[in-house]
Amino acid sequence: MFGVFALEMGQDDPTKCTARKMIQNDLAKGVGKKFHASDKTIVLNPFAHRVLSPPDKVAKGILVNDCSWNQAQEVFFRRLGGKHRRLPILLAANPTNYAVPGMLSSVEAVSATMYVLGEVEDAQVYLALYKWGPNFEALNKEPLEAYRKARSEGRVLQAEREYFPQLFER
Repeated sequence: MFGVFALEMGQDDPTKCTARKMIQNDLAKGVGKKFHASDKTIVLNPFAHRVLSPPDKVAKGILVNDCSWNQAQEVFFRRLGGKHRRLPILLAANPTNYAVPGMLSSVEAVSATMYVLGEVEDAQVYLALYKWGPNFEALNKEPLEAYRKARSEGRVLQAEREYFPQLFER
């Protein structure tokens, strides 16, 4: 299992904060705003140029930055260290953004990362925190499996285009 770190920005309703629930259940360690990730930590960043892929499994940790999607762009341009990766496209199962591509909660993002990196059982532990959690895996089963089985970042990008062609049409 990877070490999971959660940086809470306090920009959303605290009762809906999935990072806080991961911390309360000892599934993540809360870190302060001055936290600097090591180069062996994957920093989940929806604006990163590189996509998460199975070769990233060499990482030792995952940092999720829990913030409002409305303020995400400014938050993710802070210096956090680590290897910045965006998740491949997946559909949210959380009640706020249900079925919206890429609008994942922190717990969905951590679970997706673990799944893509081959830690499927650990991913399910995180999803079990919420009654809607297992639906995330069901909603994304085929793309998650394709991403997990990809041997390179290029293959993950190819799978994204296959499963979500409408997002690439212009």
